Amino acid sequence: MNYPSPRQAFYVKLINRTGALARSSGLAGRPMTPTTLMAAAVKRTGLEDFGDPDCRPALEHFVDSLESEARLSTIGRMVTRRMLEDTLAHRLRIVEYRKRHSDVARQIIRRPLIIMGLPRTGTTILFELLAQDPAHRSPATWEIAEPVPPARGETYRTDPRIARVDKGLKIFDRDLAAGINAIHAMGASLPQECLAISAFQFMSEQFGVNYFVPSYRRWYMAQDMEPTYRWHHQFLQHMQSGLARDRWVLKTPPHMAFIEALLTVYPDACLVQTHRDPMEVMASVSSLACTAHGGFSDHVDPVLTADLEVRHFADMLQRCLKSRAALADESTHFFDIYFKDIISDPIGAIARLYAHFGFDFSAEARQAMERYLAQRPREKHGVHRYTLEEFGLDKARHGGLFEDYRRRFGL
Repeated sequence: MNYPSPRQAFYVKLINRTGALARSSGLAGRPMTPTTLMAAAVKRTGLEDFGDPDCRPALEHFVDSLESEARLSTIGRMVTRRMLEDTLAHRLRIVEYRKRHSDVARQIIRRPLIIMGLPRTGTTILFELLAQDPAHRSPATWEIAEPVPPARGETYRTDPRIARVDKGLKIFDRDLAAGINAIHAMGASLPQECLAISAFQFMSEQFGVNYFVPSYRRWYMAQDMEPTYRWHHQFLQHMQSGLARDRWVLKTPPHMAFIEALLTVYPDACLVQTHRDPMEVMASVSSLACTAHGGFSDHVDPVLTADLEVRHFADMLQRCLKSRAALADESTHFFDIYFKDIISDPIGAIARLYAHFGFDFSAEARQAMERYLAQRPREKHGVHRYTLEEFGLDKARHGGLFEDYRRRFGL
């Protein structure tokens, strides 16, 4: 496969080529800096309080990595600048909303159910199924993308923000990163991963998925993530103040790397880890990264990208193994579930999950999940084809990075 996609919109290719010619003639575009981005957000909102100052160093590292490594195209730079200004503006609004509404800080988050595991191991379908339980609250893509004011129950399915967010997602899939929906389905009303919440703190895997920023990724993986989980908790409180249910259902793979920080903020969390042979998923993970990177850059190296993805996720799993081994009450917090069981009998696997944590698996929840499965055909958005070879991956050369994990979980 070529990256960026040959199906990228003509106007995108034209703008990128024109911008590349301008840069080659010495006409460099306006540089991005944290100061200019933050100033733009302040001007747009009329607000000045960004809350936790810890977000500034993370923004600085991300922008530095963008400028030095991501090789942004003209469109990629325009879209990225807008995204960062939007993120900062929404952060300002969230902080202001919390100050003006005292009920937000009084929200209590009880026993959140949090899914983690390598991408392509069943985390998404498990997340979507668990979200069908009427007792569960999962964050929809639209309410994270435009979080102020919090979503309300009476307009949860009709809020005008849904259409706006869906329009933006369709443009990204159609014009910038053509085919990404076949790899990872996107939709304004679909449950969204926690990485979209931590993006407001600028400590997020979302940036590594969308851009080639290896130095930023290495930096954020080495940081204390407790402040980011504190932000995450505040964000859940914000959403819960508008619409509350019995239990949050959340998901993102990188939770594996930060279990200590997660449990510091959510000591009663119920953690679900999915399992599959890592080398069965690494080509798909690499394909997703290359397709996403190709929406923002005209220079994507599939082999280099794949090698970095493999090592990044191998590091995550090693951290996870170490953290789990240090827990005195691992079985209290964790339920392990295998990809093959999610695929062969998802309802049965979920019934065991509920039993493990002592949740009530109501007939209403079971029926809602069964209906969702019946209406969710595989490959709805197209067929995702990939091979290890096109990304320079080899089981003999890369498989050893996952040996400890395979042995621990019998893969």
